[in-house]
Amino acid sequence: MRRIFRYVAYTLVQDLTAYPEYSARCVSGEEKDCGAESGMRPGPGEVEEWQRRHTQETRHTRYRRVFADYAVMEPAEGPAGPPPGLEPARMTPPARHDRGSPG
Repeated sequence: MRRIFRYVAYTLVQDLTAYPEYSARCVSGEEKDCGAESGMRPGPGEVEEWQRRHTQETRHTRYRRVFADYAVMEPAEGPAGPPPGLEPARMTPPARHDRGSPG
């Protein structure tokens, strides 16, 4: 019996069918964080503008920014070998060493 194993290398890429998301939360405060949030925005510029306005209104200057996107695994171009540290599958079984006849 013969088995063939094929290795397919993949590349992680940003999913261009979904928009990335940006947001910020104000973490200024003595005893506890302010907690004001920008909400999810489609670009960093809108979040930065929210931060500027919030700073003007409150004098708060510390923010936690978040970026999120979607990613997909796509087959890499070109021939793929086994992953590093993994040997290719054997095409023929190893030699057997008989230790006498059964029985």
